[in-house]
Amino acid sequence: MKMQKQMFQELIEKRIFEQARAYAYSYIDGVQEMEVFPSPQNLENLKVFDEKLSTEPLTAERVLSQLHQMGSSATIAQTGGRYFGFVDGGAVPVSLAVKWLSDVWDQNGGLYLTSPLNAKLESVCENWLKDIFKLPSESVAGFVSGTSVANLCGLIAARYRLLKNLGWDVNIKGLNGAPRIRIIAHEQVHASIQKTFAILGFGQDDVTWVPSDDQGRMIIEELPELDSSCLVILQAGNANTGSFDKFSAVCDKANRVGAWVHVDGAFGLWAGASKTLSHLTAGMEKASSWAVDGHKTLNTPYDSGIVLCRDEKAFVTALQATGEYIIYSDERDPMLYTPEMSKRSRAIELWATMKYLGKNGIDEMVTGFYQRAKQLEKGLLKSGFRIINEVVFNQVLVACETDEITKGVLDMVQKSGEVWCGGSKWQGEAAIRISICSWATTENDIERTIAVFKSAKNKF
Repeated sequence: MKMQKQMFQELIEKRIFEQARAYAYSYIDGVQEMEVFPSPQNLENLKVFDEKLSTEPLTAERVLSQLHQMGSSATIAQTGGRYFGFVDGGAVPVSLAVKWLSDVWDQNGGLYLTSPLNAKLESVCENWLKDIFKLPSESVAGFVSGTSVANLCGLIAARYRLLKNLGWDVNIKGLNGAPRIRIIAHEQVHASIQKTFAILGFGQDDVTWVPSDDQGRMIIEELPELDSSCLVILQAGNANTGSFDKFSAVCDKANRVGAWVHVDGAFGLWAGASKTLSHLTAGMEKASSWAVDGHKTLNTPYDSGIVLCRDEKAFVTALQATGEYIIYSDERDPMLYTPEMSKRSRAIELWATMKYLGKNGIDEMVTGFYQRAKQLEKGLLKSGFRIINEVVFNQVLVACETDEITKGVLDMVQKSGEVWCGGSKWQGEAAIRISICSWATTENDIERTIAVFKSAKNKF
């Protein structure tokens, strides 16, 4: 009872929320100039959290204070303009504000009866997404944590439909003795796809690997003959080069024989929302399922993945959930479209971000990533760097004269505090991988980034 009274008092007085707001505002005010990656000292300070759980409760003020004092300085400045390490995105301000509000609501988005608002906004976002990506009207959407889970859902639906077409109901008979599904994927498939294969019970021997070209695109001429047992994986936005597969040619072949095509479009699917870049996704609407992130290119807060599928029956049946206590409604029940039963109401901030930006705002932001990438490409070329990839979207792959110099430059850039990007390997060569995906990245941020790279290279 004592603890309960304390929590009610904190809720009523709202002091801790004002304290949290002050800390959040302080972080916002300083994020553009803070170290993009925490300093060694700030990382060392994290050891303060290595303690035994206290026996007695603490005040909420003390908890918040410790987290801010030792935690804020040890975060990645992802919401600033010069973090290029992964395609993590930023966070459009309105989406953060809406997330604060919806966190107070604390809605369970599993059923209509647990959050009518979330169910309604999922339906709205589903329609908006189909419109902006120009997908078939019969497509349905599930709102999950990220593209890894979105890919999983798409492939679960594919497994169900392909086996059903082969006379096997996997929900009844399981996988033991099931007909074999042939997976067709190219060598540059994302790691999350390979993880999904394993989760779904597919081994390496189930995959026919198709060669990729020098930009990581499937070589269409190497595609094997397809049939109704085939699951084909295509990519919208290679994680290194940003390249896009040729969707129309592959989908036409697959659709003629009843194969399933899944498009992994974590960040690249949004190119379809840009008038300048939509040629990159031409033909993707012919696929069977698609996976995409809100928190990458659209810049919603984290934990916002979307799976879209044109075969609703396969999708819902593959993700079925039954139980005497589950009360379905005549409205949209979100758990039918995701593996989760209890889930965060992600559609709220996704809706807010899309409504705030509108089609023109989304176009401007997505196209802006490409423009900043081209600006960076031009500046680095002038500074003596090699650009390995064709910069078609937001990825810039950089190298120097030797692997040793490339790694040395990367180390100095990472330690600069000004910029952070990651290393990679491309066709056996060391590379620096730069992902431009935050609304907050300005032309000046790119010029500062070029200066950091130039200074590092001059040391060699």
